[in-house]
Amino acid sequence: MGILDLLKLSTRMFKARTSRTVLTILGMGVGVGAILFLVALGYGIQKTLLETITTADSLLTLDVYPGETRQSIIADDINKIKEINGVDLISPVFETVGQMKYASLVSDAKITAVDENFLDLDGVKIVQGEKINDDEIQGMVISNSLAKVFEKTPEEMLGTEVKVFLSKDGKVSGKKQEFNFKIMGFVDKKEISAFINSKALGDPPVSVFSKLKIKCSSSQIMNETRESIANEGFLVSALTDLINQVDKAFKVIRIVLGFFGAIALMVSAIGMFNTMTVALMERTEEIGIMKSIGASDYDILWMFVFESTIMGFLGGVSGIALGILGGNIFNLAVNFLAKSLGGSVVNIFYFPVWFLLFILGAATLVGFFTGVIPARKASATDPLDALRYK
Repeated sequence: MGILDLLKLSTRMFKARTSRTVLTILGMGVGVGAILFLVALGYGIQKTLLETITTADSLLTLDVYPGETRQSIIADDINKIKEINGVDLISPVFETVGQMKYASLVSDAKITAVDENFLDLDGVKIVQGEKINDDEIQGMVISNSLAKVFEKTPEEMLGTEVKVFLSKDGKVSGKKQEFNFKIMGFVDKKEISAFINSKALGDPPVSVFSKLKIKCSSSQIMNETRESIANEGFLVSALTDLINQVDKAFKVIRIVLGFFGAIALMVSAIGMFNTMTVALMERTEEIGIMKSIGASDYDILWMFVFESTIMGFLGGVSGIALGILGGNIFNLAVNFLAKSLGGSVVNIFYFPVWFLLFILGAATLVGFFTGVIPARKASATDPLDALRYK
């Protein structure tokens, strides 16, 4: 018996027992959809989290802090680090606490004096306006939280002037100087903070820094560069350390979510096994007739295996559709709630193509193995006993 003949016989029950077959496929689809929904939720939350804390440059960036024997980093340290192999770019950071005056309101704020490369290296994204640049050194980027302190919206503050009072030696009790800045951008940060261009602090320039942002020339040399800087007595960390920890945590989360989804898939597999067992009992006499006119045990076995495999494949397709549809509906509901509470729109589901193909293949395999036992029983049926079966 040819493959096409086996396929025709395998799909004949789809017409003869349509309701039962469709319900079996949907049962499998619900199980597959549950796995896809839960695992895609884990992938989506991880992807959203990483996108908020990373940029392409930040993944190649090292954070360098003073070592145990140092209180700060000075210009000579920067010149020494520049000579280390793999160092592509250095962005010095000066942090202090100052006061900001906007209209008649005054607020303390964390002031960070940086160059135009810092925000990209730090993974900070501008949510409105533009970032610090050397074409307009009096430009300032502030956090949305600082705008709320001044009882203004970012739209109202964009392009307006603000006064900043800070000490260039980084000491809170030091003599404060007054500087004028223009608000040119906003970042989404909870802390009350502002970023200014270090060139705007005038002469003499800042010569003592709290940390450095160092961009490496490539990811391959990053570990070597990190070790070389650490050997000079500095403390070195990287955003990739945090990302690796996040990956480990979310792997566990995805496994747990996938486990709960697998339970639903197992229940669906039991339902499919029951359907194939009932199909065997209903078609016992038919099997006897087929064997009597020349069908081999091999033909009978593969007829049942094809039927269960096709149902598993269609269950996988329907499960993918249900999972994606359910994820989109849930995502719309979450974003609607977030908007009503003043939050921002996010996509908390992510469906990797490789995982969609994997889950489709897994559903097909479940269908295949679910049909093996009924298929073996069917192929081992004696023709005479089958013809006598009522």
